Formats: sequence, structure tokens, C-alpha cells
Amino acid sequence: MPTIRPTAEQDWAVLKQMRLAALLDAPTAFGVRHASAASYSEAEWRQRATAGRGATFLLAWVGDVAVGLVGHHRATAGAELNLIAMWVAPACRGLGVAAALVDAVKAHALAQGQARIVLDVAPTNGRAVAFYRRHGFVFLPEWEALESHPEITLQKMAWCGVACRPGSD
Repeated sequence: MPTIRPTAEQDWAVLKQMRLAALLDAPTAFGVRHASAASYSEAEWRQRATAGRGATFLLAWVGDVAVGLVGHHRATAGAELNLIAMWVAPACRGLGVAAALVDAVKAHALAQGQARIVLDVAPTNGRAVAFYRRHGFVFLPEWEALESHPEITLQKMAWCGVACRPGSD
């Protein structure tokens, strides 16, 4: 199993490397284009690594090699956590890395009293949809265009923690 931990300032270069690799690997899966992210300064990457831009990033490590990435930030409503930037290196897919990353975000949400995690996914991204469904996410009747590729429509999915499930009181 991988080790999952939040990034710290000293992880900025690894975060940059992972994020840029994700944007090259799946350019239509994220709200930012590779060229935009590649132009961020070192100071901006350092800020991202310390949650200075509102999002917290987690890296999955196997030994001393980062193999996966996920981010999360509190939604405007406050009771939700947005899951963003999910990506696992191709050589590590199917090995439980993505599950460990999502489980870490779920644990954080529950520890912070956030009853729901939401994310946006293209319904045509079958592998991602199947993964999120296996991990308890369900589609919501909410759609929006992907910011980086407006021709792609995303649909919102949500996971509801124990605190918001019927009969959990």
C-alpha cells in the first residue's frame, strides 16, 4: 500500500512534476491546461504545496517515489469538500493507489465534520465513473462545462459520509 500524506512546501517540485504529468496524460480531464500550469512560478507551486491557494494536495508514495495525486478544498457552502486533481501514474493504476487517495480524502472530510464530498467527472470517462461508483459516489443532476475544454460536459458526483446517511443519528 502506498503512503499518503499532504504536501508541504518542500514538496513543491514533486507536486509540480505530478500535476504536469497528469495534465499531459489526461489533458481533457482537468480544469486547467498543461501550458497554463507549466507557466506557474516556483513561488506559485510552493504556495500550492502548502494549501496557500485554498486546496490541499495529497501525494501517494511508494518508497521515495510519488505515484499519485489528489486535491481537495472546502466548497463555498462549507459542509462539502470538493475532490479535485485526482490522478495516478499509469504504471500504478489498478494497484489500490487511487482507492488510498480517495479514502484519505474521505477520512479528512469526516474528521472535519464535512458530511459530503463532491467531484466533477465526464460521464463518458468510464474508468473514472466506475471507480467513483465503487467508492460510494453517485451522480447528481448537476452539469457544467469543463473550464479548460468547454466542449466537454461534466456531471457532479457525491459521496455522503455516515453523518448524512438516513438512520445515522
